[in-house]
Amino acid sequence: MNTRRQFLKQSSIFTAAMFVMPEDAFSLARKRYGVQLYTLRKELDANPTETIISVAKLGYTDVETYGYNNGKWFGFTVDEFKKLLKANKLTSTSGHTFGGQFFLTETNWEEKWKQAVQDSKAIGQEFIVVPYLDNNHRSIDTYKKLAPLLNKAGEMAKQGGLKLAYHNHDFEFAEQDGQTGFEILTANTDPALVSFELDIYWATKAGHNAIDLFNKYPGRFTMWHVKDMDNTPEKKFTEVGNGVIDFTAIFKQAKMSGMKYWFVEQDICPGSPFDSIKTSITNLKEKILK
Repeated sequence: MNTRRQFLKQSSIFTAAMFVMPEDAFSLARKRYGVQLYTLRKELDANPTETIISVAKLGYTDVETYGYNNGKWFGFTVDEFKKLLKANKLTSTSGHTFGGQFFLTETNWEEKWKQAVQDSKAIGQEFIVVPYLDNNHRSIDTYKKLAPLLNKAGEMAKQGGLKLAYHNHDFEFAEQDGQTGFEILTANTDPALVSFELDIYWATKAGHNAIDLFNKYPGRFTMWHVKDMDNTPEKKFTEVGNGVIDFTAIFKQAKMSGMKYWFVEQDICPGSPFDSIKTSITNLKEKILK
C-alpha cells in the first residue's frame, strides 16, 4: 500500500513532468518578442520616438521600460507613451522602476510606490520590477531587511493590479558566511507576491546554470532577460545565439521556470545597438525558437 510520502513524491514527479512539456514552452515563448529598452539608452536619450519606431520595425512586439521618473518615461507622460506604443503595435508588459535601496532608504516610500504602480498599470504593464541593488546594500543583513519590504511592495502592487518581480545581477549569488542574497530573497519572499526576473547572463557568470535554478525554484521566474555571453576570458555581452549559453535548451524549460515574458538585453554592444538586437531576434527566430 502506498504511503503518504510515496503519494506526495509521485505527485511531485507528475507535476514536474507537466512543467517541462516542450511544445507548451515554445508556444509560450513565441507569443511575443521582447526587448529591454536599456539596451538603447543612448538612442532613447537622443530621439525616443524614432527609437521606439525602429524597435517595432525590427519585429519586437513588447518593450520593457526603465527610467521611470515622476510619472514619465523618456520624457513622455503616461498618455503620450501609451499612444506611442499603440501606434507602433507594441505592448509594454514590464518595467524596471525603483532599485532595492529605494525601499530601504526612502522615507514614506509607499506613496511614491503607489503612484508608480498606478502609472505602470495605466500604460498596460503587468509587472513592475525592482532592477538593481546598489553597492551599499548587499550585505546578508540588508537582504534580510529587504525581503519583507518586497513582500509589502508586492502586496501593494497586487492591490494596484500588478505583479512585483526582482531582477538579479551576479552579486546576489555571492556567498557571505555560507549564504547568498538570492537564497535569502527566495526563501523569505511570498511567491504569491514576489517573483523573479532571471537575468540569464548574470546568473551564468556567477556560476549557475539556468535550468538548475528552474528545478530548484520551479515557477518563480516569471520573466527572463535573454542575454548571451561570448567565449572569451572576459565573458563579455554578445548577441543572443552568438555566445556560449544554450538558449535552445533553456527555452524548453520555460514552463518549469514559470516564465510568462522574456526580453532581449545587451548592456554593451560592439557597434550599433540596433544591429545587435536585430541579430538577436534573427537568431531567436531562425535558430533558437524555430
